Amino acid sequence: MVDRQDAPGLPLAKLLDETDVQAFAAAVRGALVRPGDDGYDAARAVFNGMVDRRPALIVRCAGVADVVGGIEFARSHDLPLPIRGGGHGVAGKAVCDGGLMLDLSPMKGIRVDPVGRTAEAQAGLTLGEFDHETQAFGLATTLGVVSVTGIAGLTLGGGLGWLNGKHGLACDNLVSADVVTADGRLLTASEEENGDLFWGIRGGGATSAW
Repeated sequence: MVDRQDAPGLPLAKLLDETDVQAFAAAVRGALVRPGDDGYDAARAVFNGMVDRRPALIVRCAGVADVVGGIEFARSHDLPLPIRGGGHGVAGKAVCDGGLMLDLSPMKGIRVDPVGRTAEAQAGLTLGEFDHETQAFGLATTLGVVSVTGIAGLTLGGGLGWLNGKHGLACDNLVSADVVTADGRLLTASEEENGDLFWGIRGGGATSAW
């Protein structure tokens, strides 16, 4: 076990074995950032400057496997698990003291289908980044009003935007979502598949992915 004075980011009840942490770091593709590491303060920062919390570990997820691995590690070590998408949520739910923070902001993949008029986008994208890609095809969707807002948290919370008067909320325009559940399963949620989950994530309240 680590000594408390050597781990200021860890609460007393959450001291982690260094061997476990090193094994976890080797298993993820993205960077595992800890207090004192370069980039730690930038990774834990959110839009609301009044939120100043210090996770014990931050995984800068490179893909879905890192999300699954992070959830499994947090569950097995009984750690709080906030999720950061764009980092815009003013309540600061994307970051905590002590636990393991999953930072999805490096996951910025997007593919626009101009014929089907759909887009497949990862959770780390902001509204401005999403719009940059869709506008190349003369397309847009109803999102928010602040370009640095993350698309994931916005959609989970409903999603009021410039176009909602005509096209509804962001959650109304969601076709499907890949969801990693609390038990580490990757599910597709849509009208045809896992419909209850799909209903629940569309405006059910963004307690994560901010």
